[in-house]
Amino acid sequence: MPGVMDIKRKIKSVKNTQKITKAMKMVSAARMRKAEEAMTNARAYANKIYELVGGIADRVEADSHPLLVARKEVKNVCLAIITSDKGLCGAFNSNVVKKTLAFARENQDKNIKLICIGKKSYDFLGKKEFEVLEKYVSFGGKITYDEANEIGDKLVAYFLSEDVDEVHIVHNEFKSTAFQVAKVTKVLPLVLEKQEAVADTTDYIYEPQAEALLKEIMPRYINFTVFFSILESIAGEHGSRMVAMDNAARNAGEVITKLTLTFNKARQSAITNEILDIVNGAEALNG
Repeated sequence: MPGVMDIKRKIKSVKNTQKITKAMKMVSAARMRKAEEAMTNARAYANKIYELVGGIADRVEADSHPLLVARKEVKNVCLAIITSDKGLCGAFNSNVVKKTLAFARENQDKNIKLICIGKKSYDFLGKKEFEVLEKYVSFGGKITYDEANEIGDKLVAYFLSEDVDEVHIVHNEFKSTAFQVAKVTKVLPLVLEKQEAVADTTDYIYEPQAEALLKEIMPRYINFTVFFSILESIAGEHGSRMVAMDNAARNAGEVITKLTLTFNKARQSAITNEILDIVNGAEALNG
């Protein structure tokens, strides 16, 4: 059995760790609320711009915009991998990496190229056999629309230059504080679901023409898709870290309880031995 002082030092060390995990939990909870609010505010715009682009796309030819045209043969596929810059957030990053590797296995006949958004995606995948086109590793859990525009413009540029034939985003979809799902979303060529039929069948007159309007809106739609995906990922990161730190604090509490019990046993054993030594010494003197 370890000595009393050794156990006491371990208890102190675990208590210090527990303080850190509790503090990180509180910080992540505060950041998650802000990130979730930003994501919620952006969702209304995301739904509206999707509805707008879908409505216009229904009224034009499929080949009226190069971002709508599917390539006859898909050889090069670009994956925009969205992870966090920091760790200590459970399986948040590893789930995205696993999803990426699974996609690569399913498409072994294609050349996979990566755009890494977040330090962890580059750390995990940058040294593998994939070609990394771009890396963005300094967001630190924050993103502005202009920064997302830069990434979206890169995706569009690679597609239009035919360096890649398809573009997908791999990220965690935010379901709840404790639940995120890694998913692959096809971005380019853009495939829009047909708008559901509604009672109002009014045919609108567009100024400028629908084709010109679609050409103007499509890049913005792609940019906002990237922006919203990153917002979802940031909210999920803080939620996952909050849960992970809560679990770590609970585990630390259990370890402290077990170490305290071991400490009490060791101390009781030491006291018993001292009493026995005193009794034996007294008996020896009496003898």
